[in-house]
Amino acid sequence: MVSSRLFSKKGFTLIELLVVIAIIGILIGLLLPAIQKVREAASRTRCLNNLKQIGLALHGYHDVNVKLPPGQSPWTNPVTGLDVWNVTPFEGCWSFLAYILPFMEQEAIYKKAKDYASSAATAYSWNNPVCAQQMKIFNCPADARGVLAITAAAAGTSVDQSLTGYLGNAGTTSASYDGVLFMGSKIRFNDISDGLSNTFFVGERPPNSNLEFGWWFAAYGYDGKGNGDCVMTSNDLAIANYFIANYSAPPNKPCNGTAAQKIGLQSGTPEVGCDAAHYWSFHNGGSMFLMGDGSTRLILNSSNSLIGALSTRAGGELSNIP
Repeated sequence: MVSSRLFSKKGFTLIELLVVIAIIGILIGLLLPAIQKVREAASRTRCLNNLKQIGLALHGYHDVNVKLPPGQSPWTNPVTGLDVWNVTPFEGCWSFLAYILPFMEQEAIYKKAKDYASSAATAYSWNNPVCAQQMKIFNCPADARGVLAITAAAAGTSVDQSLTGYLGNAGTTSASYDGVLFMGSKIRFNDISDGLSNTFFVGERPPNSNLEFGWWFAAYGYDGKGNGDCVMTSNDLAIANYFIANYSAPPNKPCNGTAAQKIGLQSGTPEVGCDAAHYWSFHNGGSMFLMGDGSTRLILNSSNSLIGALSTRAGGELSNIP
């Protein structure tokens, strides 16, 4: 007869379990910052690549047309005040991003837009079906909201309006026209006497939470010149005062600064409406900028004083980018 032995099975005590959980919590706490840094580095790299592709397209456009595209095609004639959107080529308020589509291997989308806007009957730009085209390359991956679009009902148009976080450099003010991409601009590289490496072409400004500014295809702007929408100024109190006056009530949060603190390059958040008046991004400490020579770089918020000099094409300023 084989005798059997009884074995007692011993489990973890409550204290041992708590110690294990505490160790796991500590390890997770140590890993999270590293994971966050990896994600930030990855989104920064993808953002730089997006801007480089836009830069190549701008250079390609210039090679073919011997000038850069307009930052925004006029809705009305700035001299006479008469409408020009409903006359050939029927491209009222088209942005520079629309014009560089053929140079980004997006010829089909560009042709679709041109085919629709081929007559006065279909000249209203915000009815163009391309308005709803969501363009991942025109948005920074650091924006966790993804590619944004405002629905037709909210936009007051017949199609959705897709947005961008990359705005062209219109210069210092809405009236200065001293940048490279502004309403009706036809800037040649030879016009940029400050040097391509000392002048930026595109900077970041994510759409604010109400999605009323940042429409990538057709953009009217706060002033009819596309400013704050597809292009941006660097030193204009007028745009800051506009957003403070009109976007400080719910659902927007109250403006958390003066007009002088809402221009140039500052930190921002989508919920604060007046942050739509200046360059900012979701990257830590600064924003990505595309320079005229095709290079891309992160400019820190602490270097805000440089943005005005970098936004002029022929200001003669000396600017040392850190």
